[in-house]
Amino acid sequence: MTQPNSSYYERHIFFCLNKRENGEACCADHNAQEAFDHCKSRVKSQGLSGPGKVRVNKAGCLDRCAAGPVAVIYPEAVWYSYVDKNDIDEIVESHLKNGRVVERLLTPPHLGR
Repeated sequence: MTQPNSSYYERHIFFCLNKRENGEACCADHNAQEAFDHCKSRVKSQGLSGPGKVRVNKAGCLDRCAAGPVAVIYPEAVWYSYVDKNDIDEIVESHLKNGRVVERLLTPPHLGR
């Protein structure tokens, strides 16, 4: 029997891939799909994916558009704003692999939609 607090994955990273059709700012306009694909590839190539490890997920709007593009890692609930593949590589290596938060990429707490 599994423990009530056990999780199928150690960590989940969710990438907002939302596209707004009304011209409002959105993560899709900032290469979010490319970042998601890159993260998924890096996690897999480093042997970090699968049960008990890391799951890379797509998400709709996470309501942090002003900080976009954004990703959030659970169970820690750490929000990241990233710019390019180098940022994604740093998140994978530091946080997903080694459990260390990448302070320079943290989404400012006051930024929402």
